[in-house]
Amino acid sequence: MAKEKIPATPAIRLLKQNKVKFIPRPYKYEDKGGTRASSRELQVNEYEVIKTLVMEDDQQQPLIVLMHGNCEVSLKHLARQLKVKKITPCAADKADSLTGYQTGGISPFGTRQPLPIYMEETIGRLERVIINGGRRGLLVELSPHDLMRILNPTPVSVAI
Repeated sequence: MAKEKIPATPAIRLLKQNKVKFIPRPYKYEDKGGTRASSRELQVNEYEVIKTLVMEDDQQQPLIVLMHGNCEVSLKHLARQLKVKKITPCAADKADSLTGYQTGGISPFGTRQPLPIYMEETIGRLERVIINGGRRGLLVELSPHDLMRILNPTPVSVAI
C-alpha cells in the first residue's frame, strides 16, 4: 500500500518549520459537510475538531476565531469581549483572499495576511486538537500547547 503524499500547504510548511509534531489526517471532503462530516470520516469526537472561522468587526477589520466543531460562536459575546459594536462572518471570497486558502480548507497557520486570532478558551484544555491543514480534506492533529505556541491566540469565552 502506497503512503499517501501530504500536500505542502503553507500551514504544513509552517508547522514543519516550527518543529511541531503533528499527524496529517486526510479524509474524504464533503461539500458543506463541515466538522460533522470530518469527525465522522476520521472517527473522532467533533468537540476536538476545531473550526477556523474568518470574521470581521464593525470597522471591517478581519479576525479569526477558533471554535470547537460542535459549538457555535456567540457573535454578541465576542463583540462585547472585543469591545466592538458588531462581529459578522466574512464573505467566503473575502475569507479566501485574506487567508490564501479556499473556504472549507482554511487553516489558521500560514495565512496570506496575518490576522488576529481568538480561541475559545476551553480548546486549550483538550489533549489534542484536529484542525485544518490548509486544504479541503486535510486536517492535522497536534497538541493544543503547540497550537497556542505558534498562533499565540487571545482566549475568549464565546461558545454556545
